[in-house]
Amino acid sequence: MADLDQPDTDDATLREAQLRAALAEARSENAQLREANAHLVMATVNAQSLQDEAEAANRRQNEFLAMLAHELRNPLAPISMAAAMLERMPQPTPELATLRGVISRQVEHMARLLDDLLDAARISSGKITLAIAPLALADVVEQALETVQPRIAERRQQLRVALHDPALVLDGDRVRLTQVLSNLMGNASKYTQDGGTIALRSEACEQGVRLVVSDDGTGIGPDVLPHIFDLFTQGPRSLARSEGGLGVGLNVVRNLVQMHGGTVQAHSDGIGLGSRFTIELPVGAAGSAPVRVAPAANPAHAACKVLLVEDNVDVCDTLKSFLMLDQHVVTAAYDGRGGLTLALTEDFDVLICDIGLPQLDGLEVIARLRAQEHEQPGGRRLFAIALSGYGQLEDRARALAAGFDEYLVKPVRPDSLLALVAAACKGLGAV
Repeated sequence: MADLDQPDTDDATLREAQLRAALAEARSENAQLREANAHLVMATVNAQSLQDEAEAANRRQNEFLAMLAHELRNPLAPISMAAAMLERMPQPTPELATLRGVISRQVEHMARLLDDLLDAARISSGKITLAIAPLALADVVEQALETVQPRIAERRQQLRVALHDPALVLDGDRVRLTQVLSNLMGNASKYTQDGGTIALRSEACEQGVRLVVSDDGTGIGPDVLPHIFDLFTQGPRSLARSEGGLGVGLNVVRNLVQMHGGTVQAHSDGIGLGSRFTIELPVGAAGSAPVRVAPAANPAHAACKVLLVEDNVDVCDTLKSFLMLDQHVVTAAYDGRGGLTLALTEDFDVLICDIGLPQLDGLEVIARLRAQEHEQPGGRRLFAIALSGYGQLEDRARALAAGFDEYLVKPVRPDSLLALVAAACKGLGAV
């Protein structure tokens, strides 16, 4: 009987061994799964941490760029106003007129560099939106040429423009498309020798319209060409001329073109053989663009009573003198509290107020002023212009929400500021 029971005993022992092995294997797999899960959790935590760090770095970068632009725009403002005042001096000498032109062009150039730098940051963070509307191709080209023509003339370069259909209608953002063309034309001038040739032509293409900006300048090397639209990539620098930029303009061009549903490409046969940039954009729906009406000449205006609040002494004094040249009566305050006191105790037609004031900033000044006006219905409402070195959309929106009527970014175009003040006074019935 013992011999007959032996197989059953062996089978039981084998099954027990198999169960033990299966249990050990399950425990091992379970341990591996727990370890893998721990790694997955750790990787998720690390990924989230990296994302948070990247977002924080991006915020710090945008804040730094905004502050940088603000700090650099502040000194540009009095320089721009001083140049405008030189233009209004009676019987200026030719040398003085030449110096004024140099100052004005360089201020505009620095302002454009700041705009490109900020636009690159805004695009990367998705803060730029387009104001799409029908517009004529010829209008975009005309406005772009107005921007770059002084530099081209200064360097005695030849400009050739050939549009196959000037009345062609695009659906786009007028400001941004003008920026694209002026950037490409400005680059063409920058990297083309004095007396060289720059050309802009348009032609029909399968996508809609093709715009080609070409030059016979320094060209682009084969090592740079594949990366020419990358951020902080720069073209060749000449030892004789400071032609370099920040390396952000072409990156802005590519992103703005892509936001319009188009493409942009660069071509060059090599160093010294010129370059060619080709943009293809979709055309607009059938119809016509709004007709642009040339602004009428500004009629003579009455003197306005202007309150100027600006803590930068050079900016304040220069702007005050400039406004007084246009026959306005200007009272200046160098801080927010003093400006608010004047605004509440005296009669003014227009307030021009900086935003970044110490102690009481411009937003608080206008908020308290509007609150006082609300408590005294029936009185005349002061027209308020915000003046600031901060140029982002949220800065503008915050200022308008606080009570400002207009928002201008330094350095302000002098003629634009004069026109705005005159229009405000006319609307208020200043005498």
